[in-house]
Order: sequence, then structure tokens, then C-alpha cells
Amino acid sequence: MPTYGYECTSCAYTFDVFQNINDAPIKICPQCSKAVRRLINGGMGVIFKGSGFYVTDKKGGSAPPSTKEKACTGCAASESCPKAVNS
Repeated sequence: MPTYGYECTSCAYTFDVFQNINDAPIKICPQCSKAVRRLINGGMGVIFKGSGFYVTDKKGGSAPPSTKEKACTGCAASESCPKAVNS
């Protein structure tokens, strides 16, 4: 159920009411018993949960393998290492 904000047109009193979407809007100020108007509020906004979404995400799959090989830390300078980076 949403929360609606109201403001009195006479005394400028503002208040929020937690009511069903099908309920009739409130028309009388609880402080001075004059007319009120419903305010437009921003609502709740978006809530993100979890680890997030990435460019490599796709339905039912995993990230594609890297096209560049990384060099080993111990043998990066060695030409016989299959993971040596050619620079």
C-alpha cells in the first residue's frame, strides 16, 4: 500500500497517510478541518539487490574467456614459457 502526502490549503499543514490505492483521497485537514490537496511525491525509487549486472552477463551463461593471455609472475621474461607476453 502506498503512502500519500497531503497539504492543507488553509494552514499549510502537511501530513502523510498510508492508505490503499482504491481508498478515496482525504479531503479534510486533521488540524483545522479545511480542504486539503494531495501532493505528488517521488515515491520510493529503485532498490538494487545482489551483486549487480555486468556487460558480460547473459541469460544462462558465463563470461566469455579472455582473449589475452596473462604472463606468469615467475617466468614472464622466459621465451620458453607458453604464457609469456609478447611485447
